[in-house]
Amino acid sequence: MTPTTLDRLKVGQRGRIIALRGDPLLVQRLMEMGMLEGDEVELLAFAPLGDPIELRLGDSRLSVRRADAARVEVESLP
Repeated sequence: MTPTTLDRLKVGQRGRIIALRGDPLLVQRLMEMGMLEGDEVELLAFAPLGDPIELRLGDSRLSVRRADAARVEVESLP
């Protein structure tokens, strides 16, 4: 599978987190939200104006700014 970023997934598409990139404070905040390398995420929805996006991560639902999601590298899952 070709790596992409979380903000480029389509609604209903799943991916496995490969890497968290960017400012160390952002990476720390994403990790505190539960985003860890190797975890699966699913894109559930975009807000009406496209930002933020809603994700499923394990049994939780998260809303993440699109700019932050662009810093999360994922590999698409079937």
